Amino acid sequence: MNWNDKLDSTRDQLRALNKAIPDATRAFGGLGKAVKEGGVLDFKTKEYVALGIAIATRCEACIVLHVETLIRAGATRDEIGDVLAMTIQMGGGPSMMYAAKALECYDELVATNAV
Repeated sequence: MNWNDKLDSTRDQLRALNKAIPDATRAFGGLGKAVKEGGVLDFKTKEYVALGIAIATRCEACIVLHVETLIRAGATRDEIGDVLAMTIQMGGGPSMMYAAKALECYDELVATNAV
């Protein structure tokens, strides 16, 4: 899989969804903004949680979006690795397979300077 292509196609799909149901997607975006800006955890920590959930639920589109966000937030490969290890511990074999995808995604986006 080419993660840059996945990122582009995911963005295209979200743009189409935003046009089809703008009120719902705007409301969902507001929820995202509220939970990422409020509370006691910092933004990057919350994105690590989101990446873990994306892996556990096997959502490749979610993985690429949260990896991109984490790269922009300054996440290191070692930090991503810690999140992946915890996700594997909690989710077993299926999470291990998607953790491998997430690490591949991180490496590709960093190597190609896509973010």
